[in-house]
Amino acid sequence: MQARSRTPINDSPLPPSPAPGDQGSFAPMSRSQSRSILYRLIEAGQLTRQALLVPLRERGLEPGDDAVLFTLHREGGASEADLAEETGLEGTALASRIARLVERDLVTRKAIGPELSPGVALTERGERLREHLAGNWEELEAALLEELSPKKRKKLRKTLERFVELLRL
Repeated sequence: MQARSRTPINDSPLPPSPAPGDQGSFAPMSRSQSRSILYRLIEAGQLTRQALLVPLRERGLEPGDDAVLFTLHREGGASEADLAEETGLEGTALASRIARLVERDLVTRKAIGPELSPGVALTERGERLREHLAGNWEELEAALLEELSPKKRKKLRKTLERFVELLRL
């Protein structure tokens, strides 16, 4: 069986609030730290996520709805259990998200797979929105990479992959 890559849901574009007593670690950064590559990477990531949320919010959707749309496109429909595994959502959180997407005619409940088990799939409207979101994503990525040669793009991709792996440990 092929391993799936999860499409995690980030329901908030904001960083988590500091716990009481942790105020010192969230103090404003000094001028030299705000010029660091890590700071710029974080800033770029936050601004990119906000830009990716604009088309969702314009349509009355919430952060994380895009992950469901992309997962359903990639899978050609999915059972709620598979969708829960892919997105990390379960129970009422997933059910309410699916209900909102069904209400907006972006997904539909239907039989999927060779066993014709109950599941959800994108509607034509959902597919058009997913294409719009993907186009927005591609534009942002092109803006990031336009000044880099193919060799430097590959090196940046590998460097970021290693950095993410280190952070996951």
